[in-house]
Amino acid sequence: MSTSAAEHLPPAYPARAPWGTAGRLRAWQQAALDDYLSRAPKDYLAVATPGAGKTTFALRVAAELLAARVVHQLTIVTPTEHLKRQWADAADRVGITVDPAFSGKKARTSRDYTGVAVTYAGVASHPMLHRARCENRRTLVVLDEVHHAGDSLSWGDAVREAFDPATRRLSLTGTPFRTDINPIPFVTYVPDDDGLQHSAADYTYGYADALRDGVVRPVLFMAYSGEMRWRTRAGDEVAAQLGEPLTKDQTAQAWRTALDPEGDWIPAVLRSADTRLTEVRRHVPDAGGLVIATDQEHARAYGRLLARISGERPTIVLSDEPRASKKIAEFAKNHDRWMVAVRMVSEGVDIPRLAVGVYATATQTPLFFAQAVGRFVRARKRGETASIFLPTVPSLLSFANEMETSREHVLGKTTSPDDDPGAAEEELIAAAQREESGPEEAASFEALGSDASFDRVLYDGGEFGTQAQAGSAEEADYLGIPGLLEPHQVSALLRRRQAEQQAERARDKASGTGDADRGDPAESTQGGGHEETKRSVPEHERIAMLRRELNGLVGAWHHRTGKPHGVIHTELRKTCGGPPAAQATADEIQERIDTIRAWASTHR
Repeated sequence: MSTSAAEHLPPAYPARAPWGTAGRLRAWQQAALDDYLSRAPKDYLAVATPGAGKTTFALRVAAELLAARVVHQLTIVTPTEHLKRQWADAADRVGITVDPAFSGKKARTSRDYTGVAVTYAGVASHPMLHRARCENRRTLVVLDEVHHAGDSLSWGDAVREAFDPATRRLSLTGTPFRTDINPIPFVTYVPDDDGLQHSAADYTYGYADALRDGVVRPVLFMAYSGEMRWRTRAGDEVAAQLGEPLTKDQTAQAWRTALDPEGDWIPAVLRSADTRLTEVRRHVPDAGGLVIATDQEHARAYGRLLARISGERPTIVLSDEPRASKKIAEFAKNHDRWMVAVRMVSEGVDIPRLAVGVYATATQTPLFFAQAVGRFVRARKRGETASIFLPTVPSLLSFANEMETSREHVLGKTTSPDDDPGAAEEELIAAAQREESGPEEAASFEALGSDASFDRVLYDGGEFGTQAQAGSAEEADYLGIPGLLEPHQVSALLRRRQAEQQAERARDKASGTGDADRGDPAESTQGGGHEETKRSVPEHERIAMLRRELNGLVGAWHHRTGKPHGVIHTELRKTCGGPPAAQATADEIQERIDTIRAWASTHR
């Protein structure tokens, strides 16, 4: 050990046993703890869905190892500064003292502390300091959201260098999958039949398991479409329906047009989200909402909109503000309605009262989406539901439909519909959209205007509702779902409300009135000098509605059979013939809908 490294070593810690415990454990936490203690591994990877309680599990492991003198000190590594303090607070509650201010600049710590909390960036800056700590005393290293150790090769190398001498390493993550090929340190990879390396977890507790056990809330995804209008850099004006098949650039530009605070889409969605929050607060008085914004300028603008809509000024959290962590902590404890924040609250931040979210960011990686949703799923008592409002963008709808799918980190994986179970045939474009658009692309167009329409509700692999105007009675049926329902009650209520809406539409058609009289954008009365009979749905809208119905049925069939979406689409094509769904005619799509319904009726 070098002299310079030795100079930064903390003093010896006093023995303080017996250690506190984390209280009564959930069933999965106890099972994982029993597995860990029976095997006593040097490295252990626990994958548990966000909100399941990874922190409690890790602190119980730490308490057991400290009490048995297997280790003498603790190092916790987190992605952010805020999480350092959050871990320190949680550890203090179970009798383990952790210094969240430890860093390369402040390398000494009080003898009162049993451990330290640092960030991955901090480890990368001073790997030898942390290596010296591990060499000097028997250390348990807890790597929280360990996938961040693979954010770059330099970070991964630094984490490996710093903690290679550790006595024990406990890695935690809710989302082990990544979109790059950087290996995650101290994670075991095993080859599949194609030679690709898959991360291997020692214990996995997924969203489906947690939902069944009542550990997490059921999530309603409220998708909104609408017409977007923008001007390209070449000066051409473009109008497109959000969610319709578009090129990669058009999808990105339509999406960012929707998020423009000067348009009508985001105010309408914020208004609907606030209405939903009011309904939830009837049953859960302290329920809060969170808007995740792309950048600080948008966050401030959304805050002004929410203040006008709700009559209450929201908490604005900007990552470069000195008081950002304090604002988050205050919001977690008070009863305020809304918080607006940029990406810093997308991962690990614990605000259990969050129940309504608005995904108002152009970030579209599956990793970020899963972590963002994780802010809303933590259950406090049975029956609480979460609602997340999002734009009708193929990649986001795919992620929402795959909430219950457990994924792994795959080295050398290429993206295709077959590789990604969440990619349907008509979402081939979405496979190329995994990275956030850069500043140059964002500046290559000018948003001109937008409007919002309620599109559908996604829940448990199914899709409910039909396209209607924001503020319509159809939308209100779903915004008014009670805030306290068991998962099976949510499914039953959604099916009933959809059946009621379909029956009402059928009655309207039979009586010669209908959606055109209620202002439904899907149907209108033909004007001019022609006979005044109600026109059928325009062909492009009919095809879009059929595609949505087909995708919903494919999602439900996936959850029933476990087959990937792409495989189901391929089987339908083999049975019915015809091209991929993106090129299929309305009649061809209808034939596939009838076929998959027939499969379902014989599969009971």
